[in-house]
Amino acid sequence: MAVREIRLFGDPVLRSVAAPAGPTDARLESLVTDLLDTVQLPGRAGVAANQIGVAVRAFAYNVDGRIGYLLDPELVEVRGEPEVFDEGCLSVPGLSFPTVRHPWARSVGRQLDGSEVEVVGEGVLAEALQHEQDHLDGRVYLSRLEPSVRREAMAAVRRAPWF
Repeated sequence: MAVREIRLFGDPVLRSVAAPAGPTDARLESLVTDLLDTVQLPGRAGVAANQIGVAVRAFAYNVDGRIGYLLDPELVEVRGEPEVFDEGCLSVPGLSFPTVRHPWARSVGRQLDGSEVEVVGEGVLAEALQHEQDHLDGRVYLSRLEPSVRREAMAAVRRAPWF
């Protein structure tokens, strides 16, 4: 239905723990459509509902041609030695910082029709699953940074023209 504007770091909705998606209705169907439209712009691997101002447990992903969404997702398994990814975020535009994530992840959730779905990914998809789950829990990736890197990141945010 629409590509939605991304909420930027500092917006209180990004610190809010998202509520369960609830039963499928026109509102939820519209939200999923907007998430899918929004995530399909170039350079986007994932978008959580709270990033578009809706504090509901839902996100869409778009990695290597795999496009989909999860409602009420749960990150149920991560594997592998944590690795450092050069991670960015649509809510912290133009900046990226070394962030520790597991190289493999598995999330489960549901679709609009109520069916359960599982998304398993390595590399960028694993990073996206972990990153979007953090958003739904009210956490922006900057909080995962090592203290010295976080200080550098916060200084860069304060200098950013969008802040």
